[in-house]
Amino acid sequence: MIKVIALAVVLLIAAVLILAATRPNSFRVERKAAIKAPPEKIFALINDLHQWISWSPWEKIDPALTRTHSGAASGRGAVYAWEGNRMVGSGRMEILESTAPTRITIKLDFYRPFEGHNTAQFTLDREGDATYVAWAMFGPSTYASKLMGLFLNMDRMIGGHFDQGLANLKALVEKQGDADNFGGAQ
Repeated sequence: MIKVIALAVVLLIAAVLILAATRPNSFRVERKAAIKAPPEKIFALINDLHQWISWSPWEKIDPALTRTHSGAASGRGAVYAWEGNRMVGSGRMEILESTAPTRITIKLDFYRPFEGHNTAQFTLDREGDATYVAWAMFGPSTYASKLMGLFLNMDRMIGGHFDQGLANLKALVEKQGDADNFGGAQ
């Protein structure tokens, strides 16, 4: 009986490991929001990493978060590093591309709690009286992340933070009153 149970456990573990190996070698998480403000106003809050404290969802998770800014003041070459609790971890991001007011590409390196090297990208598209902001993160899926992905829905976990960040950004920008003038500006 014990041999049968042991064999079943070994087969189950093997099946999980094989299933993980068949998962995609890359991932992408993306969320979008419509913000009633000019793209230039939204772009400025994303392009200046000092401004992230006012809207990034991760800033509120750890009140004792330590931040370090270096490189350019904003745009290409701006760097933001953080060290926080186990929920926030530690990492570094650097703006690689800054094309006002439509695109920002960021190199995103996580060191703790799990190492990961990804790309974050913001695209801003004006349509009528709104700017549609897309926040995406993509990169390679290591075997460990493929295995974790069998038990955790990364799209839902990361996407939920993106949804919150975009909602924070929307509230911040629209509260600043630029929405009143945006509809008539062309």
